[in-house]
Amino acid sequence: MGKALGEGYRKKEFLMTKIDARTKQEAGRQIDESLQRLKTDYVDLMQFHEIIRMEDPDRIFAEGGASEAMLEAKKAGKIRFLGFTGHKDPLVHLRMLEIADRHAFYFDTVQMPINVMDAHFRSFEHQVLPVLLHKGIALLAMKSMGSDVILKSGVVTPIECLHYSMSRPVATVITGIDSMKILDQAFEAVKSYRPLTLTHTNALLAKTAKAARSGEFELFKTTDHFDTTAKHPEWLGKSA
Repeated sequence: MGKALGEGYRKKEFLMTKIDARTKQEAGRQIDESLQRLKTDYVDLMQFHEIIRMEDPDRIFAEGGASEAMLEAKKAGKIRFLGFTGHKDPLVHLRMLEIADRHAFYFDTVQMPINVMDAHFRSFEHQVLPVLLHKGIALLAMKSMGSDVILKSGVVTPIECLHYSMSRPVATVITGIDSMKILDQAFEAVKSYRPLTLTHTNALLAKTAKAARSGEFELFKTTDHFDTTAKHPEWLGKSA
């Protein structure tokens, strides 16, 4: 990506990336490494990655925590906007927002799962989305298909999944693209998109209700399969 951006495209792009660090020292290192690898002197959006544990907000906003490095980087012009991501439980997102408020720290974006099954099980859409709308924070939707696990339920198609997420009040839908086939699928979703009516939305939710009620097809909520920082705790940085 750094090579591509260096070919005259940087000023045309909104560039976002994430850091895993919870400490100021490690966050500063990861921010600078990201800029170096992306071959740019700033990113448009930098996010705290994988806010999936109840203690993550405490570590980030503690004295010497990663929030200090983020604010310093923003002041230095290395970052334009600040956000956080997470996929585990809406209660963790709500706590991150609460702790940020205590420290007068403003988030521009929040990235979280928005999909046809979320409404039925530990729902980010029901619990976190209203708070974001109230605060004027942009929603970045992810896990529209849960890395294709949702599709294994056999009750929805990829285009239905994308259209559902696109029909929520989101700033963008982030969909993983690892082949030309999937890229073409994303193009098709955009070309054929019409905002879902309430009737169509309710029909989709009714169709997914039984499959979704135990979280069986939202493994990012119920297992550690998607938790990269659980597999690499050293990325979080050592607390003093």
